Amino acid sequence: MTVRLIQARKGEKRLILKTVKNLVVAIIALLLLESCAKKNVFVLLPGPDGKTGRILVSSGGGEQMLTEPKQATTVKRPDALPAKPFPMSDKEIEATCGEALTALPQPPVHFLLYFKSGSTELAEESRKMLDKVLYAVKSCQSTDISVVGHTDRVGSREANFKLGMERTELVRQMLVSQGVDGDYIDTSSHGEDNPVIKTDDEVPEPRNRRVEVVVR
Repeated sequence: MTVRLIQARKGEKRLILKTVKNLVVAIIALLLLESCAKKNVFVLLPGPDGKTGRILVSSGGGEQMLTEPKQATTVKRPDALPAKPFPMSDKEIEATCGEALTALPQPPVHFLLYFKSGSTELAEESRKMLDKVLYAVKSCQSTDISVVGHTDRVGSREANFKLGMERTELVRQMLVSQGVDGDYIDTSSHGEDNPVIKTDDEVPEPRNRRVEVVVR
């Protein structure tokens, strides 16, 4: 995709972002650049998934492409060539763009809860995981929680879709019983579709018998 941002401050300074492969990376880049623009410092950071796009910093004197995580450049004047890209340490980034970093939204938190075969009974380890889900919901003050049910391929497709929904409803009720607002929880079922491990029909696979919880 192509994202373009033009800022006019203290002259005809221009910043153009091109070929950003990840929307989250683009948003993070824009936030940091907005915060750092007063100092004419531009830093490229990876997104929550660890991927890094690229930005093209352009001024009246020329342009420089940033392609590596934590790579930066500076522009002294609107008509000056941007400096050769250089790495910035975490400490330098914090000092230069700390305000923007604290304003960034927290990345989603993912959980996998596993179930016993053909049932809505949580596996023992997954039952213990519920406390971590609740902690994430409360610490993030989340109002956007998705709960998606999955099954293995034992049984009919229709029955597995229903079983997946029953599993999501169980998890939803557990969260609501602990004080989470049910209106914040979106539930759905994929049944035996979208398995983690692909198998033939009627093959039991514990890793596919799961509920995925995403806290945003």
